[in-house]
Amino acid sequence: MIRVMLIDDEEDALDLLEILLGQIGDVQIAGRYLNPLQAIEDLGRISVDAVFLDNQMPGMKGMEAARKIRSRVPRMPIVFTTAYAEYAVEAFEIQSTDYLLKPFTQDRLRKSVARIRQQILPEPVVQGPASAGFPPAVRCLGGFHIDLPGSGNKVLTWKTKKEKELCAFLIHHAGKAVHTAAIIEALWPEHDLNKAKTYLYTCLSYLRRSLTEHRLPIRILKADQGFVAVMDGATVDVTEFERQLAKARAADEMDVGLFDNLKRLYEGEYMEACDFGWAAPRQLELKADYARALRKGYAHFRSRGNLALAADSLQSLLSLVPDSEIDGRELIQLHLKTGNRNEALRVCRQLEQAVRVQLGAELEEETLLLIRQTKEKTERQA
Repeated sequence: MIRVMLIDDEEDALDLLEILLGQIGDVQIAGRYLNPLQAIEDLGRISVDAVFLDNQMPGMKGMEAARKIRSRVPRMPIVFTTAYAEYAVEAFEIQSTDYLLKPFTQDRLRKSVARIRQQILPEPVVQGPASAGFPPAVRCLGGFHIDLPGSGNKVLTWKTKKEKELCAFLIHHAGKAVHTAAIIEALWPEHDLNKAKTYLYTCLSYLRRSLTEHRLPIRILKADQGFVAVMDGATVDVTEFERQLAKARAADEMDVGLFDNLKRLYEGEYMEACDFGWAAPRQLELKADYARALRKGYAHFRSRGNLALAADSLQSLLSLVPDSEIDGRELIQLHLKTGNRNEALRVCRQLEQAVRVQLGAELEEETLLLIRQTKEKTERQA
């Protein structure tokens, strides 16, 4: 049973809220107050699990009352009930449990009660793959996804696109605090400052609830006039990928294990298909670094006579940069050397498609000559 305190300067509003809460069940009214000062005074005398608080009241505004409640009971769940949307930013800053705009439905109120219940009666952590040595993964390569703990292939679903982008933006900064102005400039550059702040705090509220509801070990904290994403166990694929790239740069030669690690981790471009403009510089940088590592791998494997891995390196390069004619020519010649004429023809067609069809450009003379020779050799030996 959840015991709640109701504070509103209108008797009819208190009546309606009590009726709706009564219909939800498992909720007991610990007290009804028209005077917030009296309610705050009684907090020390009666048992209360949560407070429903109107924001527009004579004598003391709801935000002021909420701060006084917080000073007495720091972890008290507070749900604002108000007809004014413009106070959402302040409500977020004091970490309210919910913000209900009047008139609200019983279904919406039920969700608020569920949030209170979750806050005061946290569910036990479900033991699964995540808690058995496989922490939830944040995947930034090939898109942006957060795997849910203990749920197989399920990923976190987002309430809005901006909630997803905000999470990605904070994780992009790898544990560094990002100033509020920088977040707004990146995500809401076309909106005026007040609206943008409202959107930001709404998205932050959605994001924090999503992470909490799914028991994800990621916290969004306020810091240095901005916010920071703190990883409490979740792994980030791009962090490990960059670590492997650094090893590849530092090594004199590319070994098979390092090559396999890079290929395994690279599931696609950084934040691929997310349309996050701020991610483009890092996307290009990672792509260029990976291309250099693959060329290093090709040179190493070719020199050691491991032509299968040499070809694999070049094919990965062409998947990364399909219009790279110099790498394509090298791969065609490698396939011809090993007698793989069909594979050589396939690479010829791949280059023609990438350069002529997708780019609308003409192939270099050297490439055209090699393609013609490859086709002639294949026809003679057919």
